[in-house]
Amino acid sequence: MSLKEQTCNKIHNLLINIVRTKLREYKPETNYMPFHFRLLGRDRYAMFSFIQSMNTTFGISIWEQVAVILAESAGFQAMRQYDLLGNIDTETEKLIQNIHYELRAGTRQVDKLEEIELIRKSIKEGVPKKDPDSRVDLFVRIGDVENYFDITSAKPNMKEFAALKLKLLRWTALRLSQDKNAKVFTRLAIPYNPYHPQPYQRWTLKGLYDLDGGEILVGEEFWNFVADDDIYDELLDVFREAGNELREEIDRKFAQFRKRSD
Repeated sequence: MSLKEQTCNKIHNLLINIVRTKLREYKPETNYMPFHFRLLGRDRYAMFSFIQSMNTTFGISIWEQVAVILAESAGFQAMRQYDLLGNIDTETEKLIQNIHYELRAGTRQVDKLEEIELIRKSIKEGVPKKDPDSRVDLFVRIGDVENYFDITSAKPNMKEFAALKLKLLRWTALRLSQDKNAKVFTRLAIPYNPYHPQPYQRWTLKGLYDLDGGEILVGEEFWNFVADDDIYDELLDVFREAGNELREEIDRKFAQFRKRSD
């Protein structure tokens, strides 16, 4: 199978609109940096600043919206910026903290399904209220399994990985506090593998995450999962085609900065 034409068009149009909006609203930093401007060129420095801004947009907007388009095209229920309401009782909070500590200390063998069941047995029914960890980047229901994703940067450090693991454990508890029988699976998604063609095997993952159980999905694993098909290469082609369409507009925008005096 392959990406539907309608799906490709939705993603293509999304990318075009986001970049055009960025170009229209973009104003380079006003800081006077005479050495940078003379060495690199004002236009190149402006382009660098724009790319940094786009990296932020990828993180807070593009990944989530593309994932929703793909999941809905596959017939799944999907939402971005989903609020996971619930309430974690004191005993379950202690259990979660203990699991997290033991994983970090290396005294517990990571096992995602076991962690879920321990939380399921402990959790008490709670009121559906907001929690500091309520906001979920991406929710996708596949059959009767509820998948809750945190979409993170390509290279989180150890501290960030540890904090994300705790969040995934707490998401499980929040959901089960509302329905103890819910089939919940909390995951970390990394949109691309910066080490390609080598596998993503950062030392920071060791012992914290159930890699064999799919607790972390990297690059094509993630995109193929939400699309329920092997679409990764086609998705890259959609990004390339959008980039080709935008190239002249981007070049014209940054040519303006060459005309400015240093």
